[in-house]
Amino acid sequence: MKIRQPAVAGYFYPNDPVKLKNQINIFINKADAKPIRGKIYGIVSPHAGYEYSGLTASYGYSLIKRNQIENVIIISPSHREYFPGCCIYEGDAYATPLGIVEVNKEMSAMIKDGSKNIFFGENGHKQEHALEVQLPFLQTVLDDFTVVPIVIGDQSKLFVYELAEQIAKGMDERTIIIASSDMSHFYSAVEADKLDSIVEKKINEFDFEGLQTALESKKCEACGGGPIITLMKSAFLKGRINAVVLHRSDSGDVTGDKGEVVGYLSAAVYGD
Repeated sequence: MKIRQPAVAGYFYPNDPVKLKNQINIFINKADAKPIRGKIYGIVSPHAGYEYSGLTASYGYSLIKRNQIENVIIISPSHREYFPGCCIYEGDAYATPLGIVEVNKEMSAMIKDGSKNIFFGENGHKQEHALEVQLPFLQTVLDDFTVVPIVIGDQSKLFVYELAEQIAKGMDERTIIIASSDMSHFYSAVEADKLDSIVEKKINEFDFEGLQTALESKKCEACGGGPIITLMKSAFLKGRINAVVLHRSDSGDVTGDKGEVVGYLSAAVYGD
């Protein structure tokens, strides 16, 4: 088997499996997300070190705990390398300190089928943390599942919308999407709140087109804006047209330094 080994274990989250699972369970138990009335189609989850964004992430993951989910499509931005299009990991599995998660080859092929901009490879996967950090949460809240790991190398509307359309074709009731994204970076908490509240508003209004425009015009920031829009657009194509922000925070809530923060947000996309 070709297995993608952990790149940020011991850095973004504990390398010890007992400490890792304990930390996640503490976050999950602290989260008080209100139940969603409807079928959850996907969640938006931050991807910083667990110390900073783990509690916010847990608001989304607490809603899918022990749900009958068999497949998870994880959509991540590429922080370390640029490439046009979207890359689905070509290997057999991703590994974390909590074990191995197999790649769903059948669903991966279905998403790629007929697309010139979605391809198999390792582009963006080798050192990318934004996808990896979602896996231990999933391994804690779900019993047995496969993944389709996708990294977007160019978050232009062309690639994002095509990915959304391809994902919508392959979605079923046992599949969920995780859109990995942090919010604004290195502004004061006051400025970060202004920027991140725009993203929050667009998500709550289920306005993915408006979010795309706001990101392109630099009115707000989200390093995983493409994954968020992909999630919302694909949900729209499947008739799931509700979204709600579950929790928002910034790194200063942990460090106490509000002079320069990174913003985090957790949200759920759902429908009947």
